[in-house]
Amino acid sequence: MFDTLEILSVSQLTNQIKQALEDNFSQISVVGEISNFKSHVSGHWYFNLKDNNAVISCAMWKGFNNYVFFTPQDGMKVIVNGKITVYPPRGSYQIDVRSMKPAGVGELQAAFELLKQKLSAEGLFDEKYKKAIPILPKKIGIVTAIDGAAFQDMISVAKRRFPLVELVIAPSKVQGSGAAETIVKSIKLLNEQKDIDVIIVGRGGGSIEDLWAFNEEIVAREIFRSRIPIVTGIGHEIDFTIADFVADLRAPTPSAAMELTTPNQEDFYSFIQNFSNNSTQNLIDLCELYDDKIKNILNSYGFRTPIDLTRRYSQQVDNLTYRLFQNIDKKLLRDKNKLSLLVKEIESNDIQRLLKKGLALVRQDSKFVTRAANYTVGKETTIKFYDGDVILKSQDYNQ
Repeated sequence: MFDTLEILSVSQLTNQIKQALEDNFSQISVVGEISNFKSHVSGHWYFNLKDNNAVISCAMWKGFNNYVFFTPQDGMKVIVNGKITVYPPRGSYQIDVRSMKPAGVGELQAAFELLKQKLSAEGLFDEKYKKAIPILPKKIGIVTAIDGAAFQDMISVAKRRFPLVELVIAPSKVQGSGAAETIVKSIKLLNEQKDIDVIIVGRGGGSIEDLWAFNEEIVAREIFRSRIPIVTGIGHEIDFTIADFVADLRAPTPSAAMELTTPNQEDFYSFIQNFSNNSTQNLIDLCELYDDKIKNILNSYGFRTPIDLTRRYSQQVDNLTYRLFQNIDKKLLRDKNKLSLLVKEIESNDIQRLLKKGLALVRQDSKFVTRAANYTVGKETTIKFYDGDVILKSQDYNQ
Protein backbone atom coordinates (compact mmCIF):
# COMPACT_ATOMS: atom_id res chain seq x y z
CA MET A 1 0.00 0.00 0.00
CA PHE A 2 2.77 2.45 0.92
CA ASP A 3 4.58 1.64 -2.29
CA THR A 4 1.80 3.21 -4.33
CA LEU A 5 1.73 6.46 -2.30
CA GLU A 6 3.90 9.48 -3.01
CA ILE A 7 6.23 10.07 -0.10
CA LEU A 8 6.18 13.76 0.92
CA SER A 9 8.46 15.74 3.16
CA VAL A 10 6.96 17.62 6.08
CA SER A 11 7.48 20.90 4.24
CA GLN A 12 5.80 19.58 1.09
CA LEU A 13 2.80 18.34 3.05
CA THR A 14 2.54 21.56 4.99
CA ASN A 15 2.70 23.62 1.78
CA GLN A 16 -0.07 21.52 0.21
CA ILE A 17 -2.25 21.99 3.31
CA LYS A 18 -1.41 25.71 3.31
CA GLN A 19 -2.41 26.05 -0.35
CA ALA A 20 -5.61 24.09 0.15
CA LEU A 21 -6.69 26.07 3.18
CA GLU A 22 -5.75 29.49 1.84
CA ASP A 23 -7.41 28.81 -1.54
CA ASN A 24 -10.65 27.59 0.01
CA PHE A 25 -10.84 30.06 2.93
CA SER A 26 -9.56 33.30 1.37
CA GLN A 27 -12.58 35.34 2.49
CA ILE A 28 -14.33 34.41 5.72
CA SER A 29 -16.40 36.06 8.45
CA VAL A 30 -16.31 34.45 11.87
CA VAL A 31 -18.08 35.30 15.10
CA GLY A 32 -16.62 34.33 18.44
CA GLU A 33 -15.45 35.40 21.87
CA ILE A 34 -12.00 36.94 22.33
CA SER A 35 -9.57 35.27 24.73
CA ASN A 36 -5.86 35.70 25.51
CA PHE A 37 -5.76 39.08 23.78
CA LYS A 38 -2.25 40.55 23.52
CA SER A 39 -1.15 43.83 21.97
CA HIS A 40 2.49 43.41 20.93
CA VAL A 41 4.99 46.29 21.17
CA SER A 42 5.18 46.12 17.37
CA GLY A 43 1.53 47.18 17.23
CA HIS A 44 0.23 43.77 16.05
CA TRP A 45 -2.61 42.02 17.89
CA TYR A 46 -2.65 38.31 18.76
CA PHE A 47 -5.67 36.56 20.30
CA ASN A 48 -7.90 33.51 20.18
CA LEU A 49 -11.46 33.36 18.94
CA LYS A 50 -13.60 30.71 20.60
CA ASP A 51 -17.10 29.37 21.16
CA ASN A 52 -18.35 26.53 23.35
CA ASN A 53 -16.78 23.79 21.24
CA ALA A 54 -13.69 25.14 19.49
CA VAL A 55 -10.92 27.73 19.48
CA ILE A 56 -8.84 29.26 16.68
CA SER A 57 -5.80 31.52 16.74
CA CYS A 58 -5.99 34.97 15.17
CA ALA A 59 -3.51 37.68 14.20
CA MET A 60 -4.31 41.25 13.15
CA TRP A 61 -1.47 43.34 11.79
CA LYS A 62 -0.90 46.96 12.75
CA GLY A 63 -1.92 48.30 9.36
CA PHE A 64 -5.39 46.76 9.78
CA ASN A 65 -6.01 47.17 13.53
CA ASN A 66 -5.50 50.93 13.19
CA TYR A 67 -9.00 51.01 11.73
CA VAL A 68 -10.67 49.35 14.73
CA PHE A 69 -12.42 52.04 16.82
CA PHE A 70 -12.27 50.08 20.10
CA THR A 71 -9.66 48.15 22.06
CA PRO A 72 -10.60 44.45 22.15
CA GLN A 73 -10.97 42.85 25.57
CA ASP A 74 -11.12 39.26 26.69
CA GLY A 75 -14.71 38.03 26.78
CA MET A 76 -15.93 40.45 24.09
CA LYS A 77 -17.91 38.83 21.29
CA VAL A 78 -16.78 40.12 17.88
CA ILE A 79 -17.14 39.47 14.18
CA VAL A 80 -13.89 39.27 12.26
CA ASN A 81 -13.30 39.26 8.51
CA GLY A 82 -10.16 37.84 6.96
CA LYS A 83 -8.62 34.67 5.59
CA ILE A 84 -7.08 31.41 6.82
CA THR A 85 -3.28 31.27 6.73
CA VAL A 86 -0.84 28.53 7.73
CA TYR A 87 2.37 29.20 9.62
CA PRO A 88 4.73 26.44 8.34
CA PRO A 89 7.38 26.57 11.13
CA ARG A 90 4.76 25.46 13.64
CA GLY A 91 2.42 23.69 11.27
CA SER A 92 -0.48 25.73 12.67
CA TYR A 93 -3.22 27.66 11.01
CA GLN A 94 -4.81 30.95 12.07
CA ILE A 95 -7.17 33.64 10.89
CA ASP A 96 -5.40 36.58 9.30
CA VAL A 97 -7.90 39.25 10.46
CA ARG A 98 -8.48 42.21 8.16
CA SER A 99 -11.35 43.91 10.02
CA MET A 100 -13.19 43.58 13.33
CA LYS A 101 -16.40 44.89 14.86
CA PRO A 102 -18.43 44.09 17.97
CA ALA A 103 -21.02 41.38 17.45
CA GLY A 104 -23.61 43.93 18.69
CA VAL A 105 -24.18 47.00 20.83
CA GLY A 106 -24.56 44.70 23.79
CA GLU A 107 -20.93 43.69 23.51
CA LEU A 108 -19.79 47.32 23.73
CA GLN A 109 -22.09 47.88 26.67
CA ALA A 110 -20.69 44.81 28.39
CA ALA A 111 -17.12 46.04 27.80
CA PHE A 112 -18.18 49.44 29.13
CA GLU A 113 -19.53 47.93 32.35
CA LEU A 114 -16.50 45.69 32.77
CA LEU A 115 -14.04 48.62 32.48
CA LYS A 116 -16.24 50.79 34.69
CA GLN A 117 -16.16 48.17 37.44
CA LYS A 118 -12.40 47.75 37.10
CA LEU A 119 -11.58 51.47 37.32
CA SER A 120 -14.11 52.03 40.08
CA ALA A 121 -12.48 49.29 42.14
CA GLU A 122 -9.12 51.04 41.66
CA GLY A 123 -10.58 54.30 43.00
CA LEU A 124 -10.39 56.37 39.80
CA PHE A 125 -13.95 57.62 40.34
CA ASP A 126 -13.52 58.58 44.02
CA GLU A 127 -14.54 62.10 45.01
CA LYS A 128 -11.39 62.57 47.07
CA TYR A 129 -9.37 62.73 43.84
CA LYS A 130 -11.60 65.32 42.18
CA LYS A 131 -9.83 68.65 41.66
CA ALA A 132 -11.64 71.95 42.14
CA ILE A 133 -12.64 73.87 39.02
CA PRO A 134 -11.25 77.45 39.10
CA ILE A 135 -13.87 80.20 39.43
CA LEU A 136 -12.06 82.72 37.23
CA PRO A 137 -9.88 80.90 34.67
CA LYS A 138 -7.53 82.91 32.46
CA LYS A 139 -6.78 80.09 30.01
CA ILE A 140 -8.97 77.11 29.11
CA GLY A 141 -7.53 74.17 27.19
CA ILE A 142 -9.88 72.36 24.80
CA VAL A 143 -9.48 68.79 23.52
CA THR A 144 -11.87 68.23 20.62
CA ALA A 145 -12.10 68.17 16.83
CA ILE A 146 -11.63 71.70 15.47
CA ASP A 147 -13.90 70.98 12.50
CA GLY A 148 -16.83 69.92 14.69
CA ALA A 149 -19.90 71.91 15.69
CA ALA A 150 -19.09 71.29 19.35
CA PHE A 151 -15.95 73.43 19.08
CA GLN A 152 -17.83 76.34 17.53
CA ASP A 153 -20.51 76.08 20.21
CA MET A 154 -17.89 76.29 22.96
CA ILE A 155 -16.30 79.36 21.34
CA SER A 156 -19.71 81.07 21.15
CA VAL A 157 -20.46 80.36 24.80
CA ALA A 158 -17.04 81.67 25.89
CA LYS A 159 -17.49 84.91 23.90
CA ARG A 160 -20.95 85.45 25.36
CA ARG A 161 -20.15 84.65 28.97
CA PHE A 162 -16.54 85.73 29.50
CA PRO A 163 -14.75 87.17 26.43
CA LEU A 164 -11.57 87.84 28.46
CA VAL A 165 -10.77 84.13 28.71
CA GLU A 166 -8.14 82.69 26.35
CA LEU A 167 -8.93 79.39 24.64
CA VAL A 168 -6.05 77.03 23.83
CA ILE A 169 -7.07 74.25 21.43
CA ALA A 170 -5.28 70.89 21.30
CA PRO A 171 -6.92 69.32 18.20
CA SER A 172 -7.89 65.67 18.47
CA LYS A 173 -9.81 62.96 16.70
CA VAL A 174 -12.98 62.22 18.62
CA GLN A 175 -14.14 59.01 16.97
CA GLY A 176 -12.89 56.08 14.95
CA SER A 177 -9.56 54.33 14.96
CA GLY A 178 -6.71 56.15 16.71
CA ALA A 179 -9.06 58.64 18.39
CA ALA A 180 -8.23 57.48 21.91
CA GLU A 181 -4.50 57.87 21.28
CA THR A 182 -4.88 61.44 19.96
CA ILE A 183 -7.07 62.40 22.93
CA VAL A 184 -4.38 61.13 25.30
CA LYS A 185 -1.69 63.02 23.37
CA SER A 186 -3.68 66.29 23.49
CA ILE A 187 -4.27 66.03 27.25
CA LYS A 188 -0.56 65.45 27.79
CA LEU A 189 0.30 68.41 25.58
CA LEU A 190 -1.92 70.78 27.56
CA ASN A 191 -0.50 69.49 30.84
CA GLU A 192 2.96 70.51 29.63
CA GLN A 193 1.79 74.14 29.51
CA LYS A 194 2.36 76.16 32.69
CA ASP A 195 -0.61 78.52 32.53
CA ILE A 196 -3.63 76.37 31.62
CA ASP A 197 -6.24 76.63 34.40
CA VAL A 198 -8.76 74.00 33.28
CA ILE A 199 -9.24 71.56 30.37
CA ILE A 200 -12.47 70.73 28.55
CA VAL A 201 -12.61 67.33 26.81
CA GLY A 202 -15.64 67.18 24.57
CA ARG A 203 -17.46 66.27 21.39
CA GLY A 204 -21.00 66.33 20.06
CA GLY A 205 -23.55 63.56 20.23
CA GLY A 206 -23.42 60.22 18.46
CA SER A 207 -23.92 56.50 18.78
CA ILE A 208 -22.09 54.36 21.31
CA GLU A 209 -19.64 53.48 18.55
CA ASP A 210 -19.02 57.18 17.81
CA LEU A 211 -18.37 57.95 21.48
CA TRP A 212 -16.31 54.84 22.16
CA ALA A 213 -12.93 56.61 22.19
CA PHE A 214 -14.01 58.19 25.49
CA ASN A 215 -14.64 54.71 26.92
CA GLU A 216 -11.07 53.58 26.31
CA GLU A 217 -8.95 52.77 29.35
CA ILE A 218 -5.98 54.84 28.15
CA VAL A 219 -8.18 57.96 27.98
CA ALA A 220 -9.60 57.35 31.45
CA ARG A 221 -6.16 56.91 33.00
CA GLU A 222 -4.77 60.00 31.28
CA ILE A 223 -7.66 62.11 32.60
CA PHE A 224 -6.98 60.75 36.09
CA ARG A 225 -3.24 61.59 35.79
CA SER A 226 -3.86 65.16 34.61
CA ARG A 227 -2.53 67.77 37.06
CA ILE A 228 -4.98 70.26 35.52
CA PRO A 229 -8.70 69.92 36.37
CA ILE A 230 -10.69 68.35 33.52
CA VAL A 231 -14.34 68.95 32.65
CA THR A 232 -15.97 66.55 30.18
CA GLY A 233 -18.78 67.50 27.83
CA ILE A 234 -19.36 64.44 25.66
CA GLY A 235 -22.45 63.76 23.58
CA HIS A 236 -25.90 64.65 24.88
CA GLU A 237 -27.30 64.77 28.39
CA ILE A 238 -28.24 61.09 28.35
CA ASP A 239 -24.79 59.95 27.21
CA PHE A 240 -22.35 58.76 29.84
CA THR A 241 -18.79 57.62 29.10
CA ILE A 242 -15.98 56.26 31.25
CA ALA A 243 -14.25 59.62 30.81
CA ASP A 244 -17.21 61.33 32.53
CA PHE A 245 -16.79 59.19 35.63
CA VAL A 246 -13.05 59.90 35.92
CA ALA A 247 -13.26 63.64 35.12
CA ASP A 248 -13.26 66.25 37.88
CA LEU A 249 -16.62 67.51 36.61
CA ARG A 250 -19.08 66.14 34.06
CA ALA A 251 -21.21 68.44 31.90
CA PRO A 252 -24.11 67.12 29.80
CA THR A 253 -22.89 68.79 26.58
CA PRO A 254 -19.79 70.62 25.27
CA SER A 255 -21.64 73.96 25.51
CA ALA A 256 -22.61 73.20 29.09
CA ALA A 257 -18.97 72.37 29.86
CA MET A 258 -17.96 75.87 28.75
CA GLU A 259 -20.84 77.32 30.79
CA LEU A 260 -19.56 75.55 33.91
CA THR A 261 -15.94 76.65 33.45
CA THR A 262 -16.52 80.35 32.69
CA PRO A 263 -18.03 83.06 34.89
CA ASN A 264 -20.91 85.09 33.46
CA GLN A 265 -19.88 88.66 32.66
CA GLU A 266 -23.47 89.78 33.35
CA ASP A 267 -22.96 88.73 36.97
CA PHE A 268 -19.95 91.04 37.17
CA TYR A 269 -21.93 93.94 35.69
CA SER A 270 -24.76 93.36 38.14
CA PHE A 271 -22.37 93.15 41.07
CA ILE A 272 -20.61 96.40 40.08
CA GLN A 273 -23.94 98.18 39.56
CA ASN A 274 -25.33 97.01 42.89
CA PHE A 275 -22.09 97.89 44.65
CA SER A 276 -22.10 101.36 43.10
CA ASN A 277 -25.71 101.95 44.13
CA ASN A 278 -25.39 100.62 47.64
CA SER A 279 -21.83 101.48 48.67
CA THR A 280 -22.49 105.17 49.47
CA GLN A 281 -25.46 104.43 51.69
CA ASN A 282 -23.62 101.52 53.30
CA LEU A 283 -20.72 103.81 54.16
CA ILE A 284 -23.06 106.43 55.60
CA ASP A 285 -24.81 103.81 57.70
CA LEU A 286 -21.48 102.46 58.93
CA CYS A 287 -20.22 105.94 59.79
CA GLU A 288 -23.40 106.74 61.75
CA LEU A 289 -23.22 103.41 63.55
CA TYR A 290 -19.61 103.86 64.62
CA ASP A 291 -20.17 107.55 65.41
CA ASP A 292 -22.82 106.56 67.95
CA LYS A 293 -20.58 103.86 69.35
CA ILE A 294 -17.65 106.27 69.73
CA LYS A 295 -19.83 108.90 71.41
CA ASN A 296 -21.16 106.34 73.85
CA ILE A 297 -17.63 105.23 74.66
CA LEU A 298 -16.40 108.80 75.14
CA ASN A 299 -19.33 109.62 77.41
CA SER A 300 -18.94 106.49 79.50
CA TYR A 301 -17.58 106.79 83.06
CA GLY A 302 -14.78 104.36 82.35
CA PHE A 303 -13.54 106.45 79.46
CA ARG A 304 -13.99 109.84 81.26
CA THR A 305 -11.89 108.80 84.29
CA PRO A 306 -8.65 108.34 82.29
CA ILE A 307 -9.33 111.61 80.49
CA ASP A 308 -9.84 113.49 83.75
CA LEU A 309 -6.69 112.00 85.20
CA THR A 310 -4.78 112.91 82.07
CA ARG A 311 -6.06 116.47 82.21
CA ARG A 312 -5.21 116.83 85.92
CA TYR A 313 -1.70 115.50 85.47
CA SER A 314 -1.30 117.65 82.41
CA GLN A 315 -2.19 120.72 84.49
CA GLN A 316 0.28 119.70 87.17
CA VAL A 317 2.96 119.34 84.55
CA ASP A 318 2.11 122.83 83.27
CA ASN A 319 2.41 124.29 86.80
CA LEU A 320 5.71 122.58 87.42
CA THR A 321 7.00 123.73 84.09
CA TYR A 322 5.96 127.33 84.86
CA ARG A 323 7.69 127.23 88.26
CA LEU A 324 10.79 125.70 86.72
CA PHE A 325 11.09 128.43 84.13
CA GLN A 326 10.34 131.08 86.74
CA ASN A 327 13.16 129.84 88.96
CA ILE A 328 15.48 129.67 85.98
CA ASP A 329 14.64 133.28 85.10
CA LYS A 330 15.32 134.43 88.70
CA LYS A 331 18.66 132.62 88.78
CA LEU A 332 19.64 134.09 85.45
CA LEU A 333 18.75 137.58 86.68
CA ARG A 334 20.84 137.14 89.84
CA ASP A 335 23.79 135.84 87.89
CA LYS A 336 23.44 138.70 85.46
CA ASN A 337 23.57 141.27 88.27
CA LYS A 338 26.64 139.58 89.79
CA LEU A 339 28.29 139.61 86.40
CA SER A 340 27.57 143.32 86.00
CA LEU A 341 29.18 144.09 89.39
CA LEU A 342 32.24 142.07 88.48
CA VAL A 343 32.52 143.87 85.18
CA LYS A 344 32.33 147.24 86.91
CA GLU A 345 34.93 146.17 89.45
CA ILE A 346 37.24 145.02 86.68
CA GLU A 347 36.68 148.25 84.83
CA SER A 348 37.43 150.29 87.97
CA ASN A 349 40.80 148.56 88.27
CA ASP A 350 41.70 149.06 84.66
CA ILE A 351 45.32 150.40 84.39
CA GLN A 352 44.49 152.77 81.58
CA ARG A 353 41.72 154.40 83.60
CA LEU A 354 44.07 154.79 86.58
CA LEU A 355 46.76 156.28 84.38
CA LYS A 356 44.25 158.67 82.90
CA LYS A 357 43.55 160.02 86.42
CA GLY A 358 47.24 161.13 86.72
CA LEU A 359 48.77 158.12 88.28
CA ALA A 360 52.02 156.64 86.89
CA LEU A 361 53.81 153.29 86.97
CA VAL A 362 57.49 153.05 87.85
CA ARG A 363 59.51 150.12 86.45
CA GLN A 364 63.13 149.15 87.01
CA ASP A 365 64.79 146.02 85.69
CA SER A 366 61.53 145.13 83.92
CA LYS A 367 59.72 145.07 87.28
CA PHE A 368 57.18 147.48 88.66
CA VAL A 369 58.33 149.34 91.77
CA THR A 370 55.44 149.35 94.20
CA ARG A 371 57.23 150.71 97.29
CA ALA A 372 59.61 153.65 97.85
CA ALA A 373 61.90 151.36 99.75
CA ASN A 374 62.31 149.27 96.64
CA TYR A 375 63.29 152.21 94.43
CA THR A 376 67.02 152.50 93.57
CA VAL A 377 68.27 156.02 92.88
CA GLY A 378 70.53 156.26 89.86
CA LYS A 379 69.26 153.13 88.16
CA GLU A 380 67.58 153.42 84.78
CA THR A 381 63.88 153.93 85.39
CA THR A 382 60.83 153.79 83.13
CA ILE A 383 57.88 155.93 84.17
CA LYS A 384 54.63 155.01 82.41
CA PHE A 385 52.05 157.80 82.03
CA TYR A 386 48.65 157.63 80.33
CA ASP A 387 49.96 159.27 77.19
CA GLY A 388 53.41 157.61 77.04
CA ASP A 389 56.56 156.43 78.79
CA VAL A 390 59.47 158.52 80.20
CA ILE A 391 62.85 156.82 80.60
CA LEU A 392 65.33 158.20 83.15
CA LYS A 393 68.86 157.02 82.53
CA SER A 394 71.73 157.15 85.02
CA GLN A 395 73.30 160.30 83.54
CA ASP A 396 70.07 162.14 84.09
CA TYR A 397 70.56 161.89 87.78
CA ASN A 398 74.03 163.57 87.59
CA GLN A 399 72.67 166.61 85.92
